[in-house]
Amino acid sequence: MDQLLATQVKEAIVSCLRLPLAPQDIADDIPLFGEGLGLDSIDVLELVLGLERSFGVKITDEQLGRRVLRSVTTIVELIEQTKGQVPATPN
Repeated sequence: MDQLLATQVKEAIVSCLRLPLAPQDIADDIPLFGEGLGLDSIDVLELVLGLERSFGVKITDEQLGRRVLRSVTTIVELIEQTKGQVPATPN
């Protein structure tokens, strides 16, 4: 996992959700919701919008959101996969 990207994701989470903690205080694999960081359903929308703005990733449905928004690690994996995709060239 790209540690620089993980740090950028943590900074985006803290910034867009105005969390009262430092980005380095978020562990890569801590659950973002529930027992972990304690985010709730209202935070999801802010987080999705922040990730779209910061990293250009689209989380288009609830199923993808549940899979991707589990931890910093899963968000980084989505960003890496998205950046690794080559856009289709028009014929």
